[in-house]
This record gives sequence, structure tokens and C-alpha cells, in this order.
Amino acid sequence: MSDTTVTKNDQQSRYEAHVDGELAGFTEFRREGDVVVMPHTEVFDAFGGKGVGSDLAQFALDDIASQDLPVRPDCAFIKGWLDNHPDHPVKVV
Repeated sequence: MSDTTVTKNDQQSRYEAHVDGELAGFTEFRREGDVVVMPHTEVFDAFGGKGVGSDLAQFALDDIASQDLPVRPDCAFIKGWLDNHPDHPVKVV
């Protein structure tokens, strides 16, 4: 069983997923005023289909919601995740 860890990398404006210590993917963010814009998510081929994208989305959106900030999901993956999780507490604009 692999161990997935998601962290926020403020220097590169992205959340990163590591599987067994190896970078497996990331989702980018930027602040536009009081809104967090999420333009892109990428999971590397070797880690596709293993839930890495979902782990990234949930961690990032949980973090944003904990700061009481709204999110604008320009990334199709993030938008799809939110569509599949309508009860998530993050505010979408």
C-alpha cells in the first residue's frame, strides 16, 4: 500500500501530492483579491487512477475552506470534484 501525503507549497503556489516520497502531482492556485483561483491540476502518468487527484482536490479545498475563502475552479478536474462532492463546505464563485 502506498503512502500519499499532500502539502501546500506556498513558494510555488501549489498543493503537492507525494506517494512514498515521490512527487506524484500538484494542483496550482493563486489569489485574486479574496478569491482563490485554481487553474490547473496535474497527476503524473505513473500515479494516474490511484486517487492522487482526489487527494489533492480534497486537501486543497479543505485548506481553502478552513481559511473561509471562496474558490474559483477554473481547472476542469477541480470543478468535477466539486460537482461530485456538493456537500463540501468551500464556497464556489
